[in-house]
Amino acid sequence: MPADRAPGRSKDPEVVVVLAAVIERDDRFLVTRRLQRTHLAGYWEFPGGKCELGESHEDCLARELDEELGVEARIGDELLVVEHTYPERTVRLHFRSCEITGDPHPRLGQEMQWIARPDLESLQFPDADRELIEVLSRADLRRRR
Repeated sequence: MPADRAPGRSKDPEVVVVLAAVIERDDRFLVTRRLQRTHLAGYWEFPGGKCELGESHEDCLARELDEELGVEARIGDELLVVEHTYPERTVRLHFRSCEITGDPHPRLGQEMQWIARPDLESLQFPDADRELIEVLSRADLRRRR
């Protein structure tokens, strides 16, 4: 199994493995805002979180969506993997397509919104999310042709 697909944390202790759910419903994406006193506070992101030691990517994302939003999820395909170095840490971010059952309700006090594809670029996302935002935006342009 390649290192980027291995369960749990990266073998490199400096790299934090993070899973993020790309959830689309009615041509809108679910995004949440990072809480104050957290890394990148105030930025918008796709919901998810850090993978625990020995945890599969699917189990991690299902756990995070339950903890953060109180929803069950069907974890789909990996859309993109990005490794990005911030001054504080390096993250390996796995974006996965997901479907959720029910309506999400933020459990940690974070803001949440469903945003239309063309409006994604209007929100402030972490640098690690830029490539995904570009991919999703280009997909919208192809749909309109």
